[in-house]
Amino acid sequence: MAFVRDILDAKGRDIHRVGPEDMVLAALRLMAERDIGAVLVTEGDRLVGIFTERLYAREVFLKGRASPGTRVSEVMERDVITVSPDETVDLCMALMTEHRIRHLPVMAGGRLVGMISIGDLMKRIIEDREFDIGQLVDYVAR
Repeated sequence: MAFVRDILDAKGRDIHRVGPEDMVLAALRLMAERDIGAVLVTEGDRLVGIFTERLYAREVFLKGRASPGTRVSEVMERDVITVSPDETVDLCMALMTEHRIRHLPVMAGGRLVGMISIGDLMKRIIEDREFDIGQLVDYVAR
């Protein structure tokens, strides 16, 4: 059984963040530079929201807002679903499916310690399945 901490150990614990008063354009630039689909919004060490490509499309572009003139706080998701490093990959997949989200910030002891994406989960699931298949092939070949 795989856990969130296993994914963070493999991918790293980099946290890409912006402040709520930053402009959407700054968040988009960071996302483009890092080739990521979401950034966390923090005030100091406190998680206050998340800004995603989907939010940009729906809350900025489709509403005719200007990225350089719109603050992240105006369009971010404030109701952020988080997980702990001890959660299972299966639970994370269920949360993402139920809430139709693609990113989960990881909190431990009230501190932000990383973020995982649907891609991270799928990569881990595929690795686990490939291992299981390899084990079965070895067993059958004996």
